[in-house]
Amino acid sequence: MAATMSNVEEIRTRAVLGEFGVKNVHSSDFPGNYPGYDDTWNMQTFQKNFRIDIVNLEENSMEFDMVGIDASIANAFRRILLAEVPTMAIEKVFIYNNTSIVQDEVLAHRLGLVPIKADPRLFEYRNAGEESAEEQGSEIDTIQLQLKIKCSRNPRATKDSSDPRELYLNHMVYSSDITWVPIGNQADVFADSVIRPVHDDILIAQLRPGQELDIIMHCVKGIGQDHAKFSPVATASYRLLPEITLLEPVEGEKAERLKRCFSRGVIDIEDVNGTNVAKVVNSRLDTCSREVIRHDDLKNVVKLARLRDHFIFTVESTGILPPDVLVTEAIKVLMTKCQRFLSELDTPSVE
Repeated sequence: MAATMSNVEEIRTRAVLGEFGVKNVHSSDFPGNYPGYDDTWNMQTFQKNFRIDIVNLEENSMEFDMVGIDASIANAFRRILLAEVPTMAIEKVFIYNNTSIVQDEVLAHRLGLVPIKADPRLFEYRNAGEESAEEQGSEIDTIQLQLKIKCSRNPRATKDSSDPRELYLNHMVYSSDITWVPIGNQADVFADSVIRPVHDDILIAQLRPGQELDIIMHCVKGIGQDHAKFSPVATASYRLLPEITLLEPVEGEKAERLKRCFSRGVIDIEDVNGTNVAKVVNSRLDTCSREVIRHDDLKNVVKLARLRDHFIFTVESTGILPPDVLVTEAIKVLMTKCQRFLSELDTPSVE
């Protein structure tokens, strides 16, 4: 075995950032690879080590730690957030009148990317055979929106004005001009939460006097795997928890330079018997820029690594659903996939 027992634990649990590359990038803690280590998967051990810690939760963003899993599971979770958590988005655009300079196809594309504030869990998927006719949508699978607006001159505008905002009325078409047209009993079902665009200030088109838009839109349930407009997140990413270790005391001017090599808040200077000594305060804030490696007198006193099983997730919602709800829904999708896989294993093969 090439690795000695002294550094086996580091190889198994950490990716090390060196001057000319990154070491230990592949998982190697599989059964039988290291003598003296029992890496056989065990449910009790997994339950003991696995945890999720919510670090920050806001209206549309969330940061949490997922500890005790392999990168493949973390990446599967990230991809589910991006592409397999369903939302409601504009799918069909019926343009009855468009005299603006924006082409019908471009206008339809812009409308499709406007996020709609509607809980997809209250709707069903629309059957593929019902997508051709406008009348086929029902209250359980379709949301109907309308955009009807016409630009005109402002009779109260001053004669010497050149500002379009003063000269014209309705010359800027925003997402706030999109109105919801309830189908069936939707007005009663969604009485407490009116369906609307998430943001009111999304610019759709610009008009001039005499130009108008008359559009009916149908929203359906879908997933980002089919089209990016269905993706519920603006971004969903993860990074490994950084670990910074000082191999020897760093004092004086070297301590000040060391502090400047890292992101703010990572390294701090403390006074020890009248001497400035560097210490690691919060390695989580580090971006692993490896700036310290450029200094010949500092690169050998710092060890940069990342914990292989500690993932820092950042989820930013588009506003359709809160980020904590998106994470919960992604977990449900992953559980459904696992259950489907197990059921396939139990199904006898037919030749």
